[in-house]
Amino acid sequence: MAQFVFENDLNSILKLDTPITNAPLARWQRKAKEALSPMKAVNRSHSSSKTPSKTPGVIDGKSQGKMQGTPSRVGGDRFIPNRSAMQMDVASFLLSKENEPAEQSPTKKEQQKAWAVNLNGFDVEEAKILRLGGKSLNAPEGYQNNLKVLYSQKATPGSSKKPGRYIPSMPDRVLDAPEIRNDYYLNLIDWSSQNLLAVALNDSVYLWNYMSGDIVLLLQMENSEEYISSVSWIKEGNYLAVGTSNAEVQLWDVQQQKRLRTMVSHSSRVGALTWNNHILSSGSRTGHIHNHDVRVAQHHIATLSGHSQEVCGLKWSPDGRYLASGANDNLVNIWPCDQGDSGEYTPVQTFTQHQGAVKAVAWCPWQSNVLATGGGTSDRHIRIWNVCSGTCLNSVDTHSQVCSILWSTTYKELISGHGFAQNQLVIWKYPTMTRVTELKGHSARVLNLAMSPDGCTVASAAADETLRLWKCFEVDPVTKKEKEKARSSSKSIIHQSIR
Repeated sequence: MAQFVFENDLNSILKLDTPITNAPLARWQRKAKEALSPMKAVNRSHSSSKTPSKTPGVIDGKSQGKMQGTPSRVGGDRFIPNRSAMQMDVASFLLSKENEPAEQSPTKKEQQKAWAVNLNGFDVEEAKILRLGGKSLNAPEGYQNNLKVLYSQKATPGSSKKPGRYIPSMPDRVLDAPEIRNDYYLNLIDWSSQNLLAVALNDSVYLWNYMSGDIVLLLQMENSEEYISSVSWIKEGNYLAVGTSNAEVQLWDVQQQKRLRTMVSHSSRVGALTWNNHILSSGSRTGHIHNHDVRVAQHHIATLSGHSQEVCGLKWSPDGRYLASGANDNLVNIWPCDQGDSGEYTPVQTFTQHQGAVKAVAWCPWQSNVLATGGGTSDRHIRIWNVCSGTCLNSVDTHSQVCSILWSTTYKELISGHGFAQNQLVIWKYPTMTRVTELKGHSARVLNLAMSPDGCTVASAAADETLRLWKCFEVDPVTKKEKEKARSSSKSIIHQSIR
């Protein structure tokens, strides 16, 4: 009997024109059925248990306390798969297909993809087994998230990283400088390699020890009507040259506090001094520059005549090849260290672009042929020169009188001191000549600037009778340690090679 039943079932299967009674519904039939009853399809997964006829807390249509409403969102929770949007037959096919060997030619794969797109309207390989639906709920009205501050708050100015290094806006120290002469053409302070700051106050010269703070009166003019017009330290820091208003150049031994000699060759006050080894150059109000060999009795060895008015800026280049001079005739002359074929000193370059007196003169410490000059009230410009080619590399209008310029030895920057109206110090980035910062504090024009031997501190003397020390070029401690390590390692290598 079982054999006949099996044969009947087999015959019914082989007859393709008759409907299959036990088979699941076709896909188009399921779609039509779901379209007719969408709400039933949506809630099909939740129909296993019967919904209570009455809501808890409600008796005879009246609520006890607050009514609890059922969410009216369509689509359920957005983190629970939406079964109505899932393709269960495709998912079953893909799961069963995972165990089959995937050895098919590319052409066969393309054919199967084309068939799937034509039959189903999508590529079976890209079908999703799970599909999540629904959108996030909006917060109730008046709700505040306390954690939102942590993520939406902008960075405060204190927590934001500032570009570049930190430069203190206030001076490290302020010293009194009573009776300092308010004269643009004089050079009244200089800082030695032994950390002594020489300051000329009217008819006296004082030495201030930066490390200990001790103050020593080095000299005082015999005639009260005479005054000190310039000071300059030799490179070693043990001798100080002093220019006076009575046309003298004095040489002092600071350790013995004793005057070694007095050199007389000028006919008017000496407002500028600079050293090149044993050669001392002095500039006077007549416009002449004298070179003195301090080792010999006949000290006056050369006269440089290139200015018609008072020389107020004078500086030898670091390599000792050139002498730069600026004067009240608005000229900048570049002099060689040796005489020409004619036996006379003639400038190798003369710059005429300044429209005011040139007192600020400074050589670049890492480029020996680059010179910075600054003009007075009628000019107000800082100009950067290449003394070999004679070209102006850059020029910037400072909008105030330029009294002094110094190059930094630790950064590629320079600092300038100014007069009216701000009486400030300005740090410039080289070679772009953009302003890094301004240091304000003086109530009258800045007369002179001097650099500490370590290159970290700048001293400014102003007509407000104060000396201010600015730590504007201080080296970062990490960078300083790295440089010291590199220096010590290089020394050890040298010692090993010598041994």
